[in-house]
Amino acid sequence: MKKMGSILGLKIGLAIFCAVAAMSAAAFAEDAKPAAPAISADDLKKALGLSIYLQGGYTYNGNAGTVGGESEQNDYRVFDHKANSFTLDLAQIVFAKDPALGNAGYRLKLSAGETAKWIHSRGLSGAPLSSPQSGEGTDSFDVTEAYISYNAAVGKGLRFDLGKMVTFFGAEVIEAIDNPNYSRSFLFNYAIPFTHTGLKASYAFSDAFNAALYIVNGWDDSTDNNRGKSYGISLTYAPAEVFSLVVNGMTGPEQDEQGVNAPTVGSSSGNKRDMLDLVATIKPMKPLSIILNYDDGREDNVPGTLLPSGISGDAKWDGLAGIIKYDFNDTYSLAVRGEYFDDKDGARTGMVQKLKEVTVTPEIRLNGGVVLRPEYRHDTSDKTAFDVVNSAATKKSQDTLALGVMYRW
Repeated sequence: MKKMGSILGLKIGLAIFCAVAAMSAAAFAEDAKPAAPAISADDLKKALGLSIYLQGGYTYNGNAGTVGGESEQNDYRVFDHKANSFTLDLAQIVFAKDPALGNAGYRLKLSAGETAKWIHSRGLSGAPLSSPQSGEGTDSFDVTEAYISYNAAVGKGLRFDLGKMVTFFGAEVIEAIDNPNYSRSFLFNYAIPFTHTGLKASYAFSDAFNAALYIVNGWDDSTDNNRGKSYGISLTYAPAEVFSLVVNGMTGPEQDEQGVNAPTVGSSSGNKRDMLDLVATIKPMKPLSIILNYDDGREDNVPGTLLPSGISGDAKWDGLAGIIKYDFNDTYSLAVRGEYFDDKDGARTGMVQKLKEVTVTPEIRLNGGVVLRPEYRHDTSDKTAFDVVNSAATKKSQDTLALGVMYRW
């Protein structure tokens, strides 16, 4: 019995030894496996379609006066309206995914800073602005874009975008880094809307020609202010790298629904706002770009409360801007912009006037992606419209010096 007990003990000990050895071997093998590769910032950026944009600057105006209760303003300037003060113009975070054929995508752009106060759409955030002359909003945060995309497998792809998106009008955009100049033109500030909320359908018929159709709430309206919708079309023709032409148009009621002038569903008698926008880009040689932008707008029976005359009537505005940019090398560029904006009835700027401006903007691109833009700008009006003192303008012109700093990751 004693011998059997010894044999049994030996077997149990051997079994325990083998089990421990097996567990140790397994643990050693697990430890020997290579660690999973860490997710890099670039991997995360690519997976989410993430980008971050920062923009700040300083604008000096020796004759800045008081507008709307705030001192030190650059008159008739929206995105660079503050004078003699360092400003955080814009801080953005963007998530985007372009839809492959037969698949979905998205775009979400969140904005903060001084610019965000001016681009709010009615019904979403901040003050319910219907036009820039209404003044700045109170909220420095804005959901600038938020839409879902689907690229239907029809031909080369029939794409649908539904939600809130930046406007298709104009030669410029909200982010200065994507424009030749630091400041924006009068046309971008006053002639056109900033955003639309609705449905867009687009199709590329060829490499040279594509078209898009829009049905939206209107100009800068996340929540519609009447029972009518606005309809738009955008046609792009780019037969060669040296030339492209974009033709944009929109029509629809934009006035608040009230009183006898309220538009009704399916009615052609509602007061309509019509907009025609033309953008031509010419590149006669690689370092030289010429951009021409023409805008023509009109609106039926604008209420007298929105016109300086105080009398209801039709309103018209139009303007032309030209930008020339030359890249000297990979580091230095120079852009010059000139424009003319005629607010024939004062519906856009609050004054019947003809505005002109000339802007000179050198550009310096530093290592790491930082872009510097010093800028000189000269604005004029055929009326006494600048340098407000005691609620009255005193000059027909203003001059500003600015430095814009931009970075995108």
